Amino acid sequence: MTRFDIAIAGCGPAGLAAALLLHRQGHRVTLFERFEEPRPIGSGLMIQPSGLAVLEALGLAAEIFAHGAPIRALHGLNHQGDVALDARYTDLGVPEACGIGIHRGSLFAILYRAVMAEGIAIETGFPVAASSLHAGGRTLTSDDGRTTPRFDLVVDALGTSSPLAPPCGEWLAFGALWATLDWPEGAPFDTGLLEQRYTHAAQMAGVLPTGTRVDGARRELSFFWSLKASEHDRWRGAGLAAWKAQVCALWPDCDGLLDQIAEPEKLTFARYAHRRVAEPVGERLIHIGDAWHSASPQLGQGANMALLDAFALARGLETDGELAERLAYAARLRRRHVKLYQALTWAATPLYQSDKVWHALLRDFLLAPLGRVTPGPSIQARLVAGLVGNPLGPLGLSLPDYEALAR
Repeated sequence: MTRFDIAIAGCGPAGLAAALLLHRQGHRVTLFERFEEPRPIGSGLMIQPSGLAVLEALGLAAEIFAHGAPIRALHGLNHQGDVALDARYTDLGVPEACGIGIHRGSLFAILYRAVMAEGIAIETGFPVAASSLHAGGRTLTSDDGRTTPRFDLVVDALGTSSPLAPPCGEWLAFGALWATLDWPEGAPFDTGLLEQRYTHAAQMAGVLPTGTRVDGARRELSFFWSLKASEHDRWRGAGLAAWKAQVCALWPDCDGLLDQIAEPEKLTFARYAHRRVAEPVGERLIHIGDAWHSASPQLGQGANMALLDAFALARGLETDGELAERLAYAARLRRRHVKLYQALTWAATPLYQSDKVWHALLRDFLLAPLGRVTPGPSIQARLVAGLVGNPLGPLGLSLPDYEALAR
């Protein structure tokens, strides 16, 4: 197999996973990271069965289990106390199947330590601003004008606002406030559930158990609150007391939990974009993860889709043919699943984040009841697990042995 000199821009899940996979194939890999010390940004996320299949192939699934929280179901109640969401992993029909709630810092640490252990080069303090094509190679340029040597291939894993990807899509009206909090003693929350509460679709509060961080000592959770981007400044001006009263009016059990939030800086506001680069492959260039496609987190697929993209890239590069043909094959392996989940997420998002009451009525009085009768439970489970559209088969992946991992 041809060995390539490969530059990977970005040290998120997509970039780190791609570095491990391509290095193990024998390629010469260099990661480029804007921070002087690589670090994650954000709070908690869900590792779905689709993403865990990639981490199992990397030999990292056991560490993910050790530092995450097994989630057996997603459970949401509306403001009247009626069940609006009940998606259970047991309906996959796979023994002990679950999602894994985990802090982004833990996922990053596990991938990053594996990268360092294998001696993969990382160029820090290099904020990528552009890439240029030359005869026989491609370079990266930093925002202060530094330029790299030529590489056979540049992998863009820089995320939603990647300067290497063409503008596309749109920012969504709703984002969310996120906070990482200690799991409280005697907590009224279930350690095995991602729990949510809704007022129609205009308000949403959620609690996601995220286990114990790498090098951490305490169990944690991620708390999130839906908020429109246009209302963020107004939220800050109103003060924490007013916001806490609003949260507790919807979900009284959060009263003690919110005591951990003493200043607005404890909460990070995240914006979401719905976008997909029409053609993820250019000459000696490929976009993966959020640099190719991004959506709201309603179906919990972001990091999982990125991991699948990285695995598809490795599968593509191990084939025969010219580099352009290998990259095109890698994109084909993922294109159908990406388009499908872009459409599904676009349809699902207004049911949980919208000003329109009829979206919540559709969720509560049609979709929620349908989810409780056959084949609804199985469809729901496969949807949140990231398995609709059979993404694993074309990649030669299979679901991990959850019973062995849980032991």
